[in-house]
Amino acid sequence: MNILKIAAFSDGDSGGNPAGVVIQPSLPSDSEMQTIAARLGFSETVFAMPQDQGWRVRYFSPEAEVPFCGHATIALGAALAMQYGNGDFPLQLNQANISVSGQYQAGQLSAALQSPPTRSTAAPSALLQEALDLFGLSADQLCPKLPPALIHAGADHLLLAVQERSTLSSMRYSLEAGRDLMRRAGLTTILLLWAEDQQRFHSRNAFAVGGVYEDPATGAATAALAGYLRDIGWEHGGHIEVVQGEDMGQRSCLQATIPTEIGSSIRVSGKARLMAPHANPSAPLQFTPFCCKDIAPC
Repeated sequence: MNILKIAAFSDGDSGGNPAGVVIQPSLPSDSEMQTIAARLGFSETVFAMPQDQGWRVRYFSPEAEVPFCGHATIALGAALAMQYGNGDFPLQLNQANISVSGQYQAGQLSAALQSPPTRSTAAPSALLQEALDLFGLSADQLCPKLPPALIHAGADHLLLAVQERSTLSSMRYSLEAGRDLMRRAGLTTILLLWAEDQQRFHSRNAFAVGGVYEDPATGAATAALAGYLRDIGWEHGGHIEVVQGEDMGQRSCLQATIPTEIGSSIRVSGKARLMAPHANPSAPLQFTPFCCKDIAPC
């Protein structure tokens, strides 16, 4: 089994969120995909196979399957562009049909996804209090212009916007307690956010339910955030930029284009970079081999 390692939403030749990419004629079994994702240890690994005129796609974190992952979709778009040429690729997920476009030009990789439909609702008071307690926050540290909310764009996230950048920098929580809360609430991540201005945001994403303390770039949460900003009438000007991963030394840059129609798909885009041992896109691709005996007895 061949596995590409691609960092999505990279900041030029550094940063980004690593994802495993497996493109096969058929998908491995559920247990095999879960084992591969756990052994790789990235926040997500994406598995894709040709189906009809597009691709059947599934995503696995080290501990569980997730319905949608933005950064792994960007990584997949980059991989498809390298192997099949630049273009648009329809993707069938477990619960939605989306698309990703991939570009490979002059040794540079980039991709853009169209998210599932978006929605947002106010955060239930009990859930909000549990989340504040988890992070050691008080209600007066939250930004009143960006009320706490459950936000969705293919996966569910809890949004907590804070007033000070320093609050974001000092994010701490218990992984076990976070996993329990997120499982009970059906959350994929908890998104902590600080608005630098109307169009530029800084974020941190707790991903305890996937066995990952923090995600350095979360395309699904960025799409959900964009939909939420549209829902509350935020003056976004049709475009936002999210900087994520700075506080963990993996600066990532995410762009989102926001159409006017409430609930409609969000376009999330960014650069990507190949990770060692195939760090030079101009060279023949070298894949990480994965023997079947690493998963189950042959």
